[in-house]
Amino acid sequence: MNKEIYERLENLAFKETIPFCYSCYKYAPTGRCKTCFSDDLMRHLEGVGVEFGTGWVIKALLEECLEQPDFEEIFEQSIDDCYGEEVRVGWLTLNPAQIIKNEDPISWEMAKSEYIDSLVEDGEIFEFSGNYYWVNEIEALLVESEAS
Repeated sequence: MNKEIYERLENLAFKETIPFCYSCYKYAPTGRCKTCFSDDLMRHLEGVGVEFGTGWVIKALLEECLEQPDFEEIFEQSIDDCYGEEVRVGWLTLNPAQIIKNEDPISWEMAKSEYIDSLVEDGEIFEFSGNYYWVNEIEALLVESEAS
């Protein structure tokens, strides 16, 4: 799944950029510079810059078009779904997620990290360059770009 998404994102990166000869500082839309005849070209993404490869283009497009999930909120909701939103201890009514987060922040972060990893393994989340995105939102972006 991730490989297929990456390949489609790479195709989007090629579609959204123009080959660019840095030596001559000119666009080379044919894939070869008309001045120096080089085919060792960078990619130019309007408003971002030029660089070799497509990873930076994919990162820029994802950051521009999508928002990263708020894992703190998502994980907290998951805990609330598992343990309920309130527990009574004596005469106190408390939120289990808040208690765990405040009383044992290390285990909270470890459990949240494991939860994120499980979302990635299940194919719900796509990780790219240290950032996470919902797969369904990437799919929608790709379908929209492939249709145009």
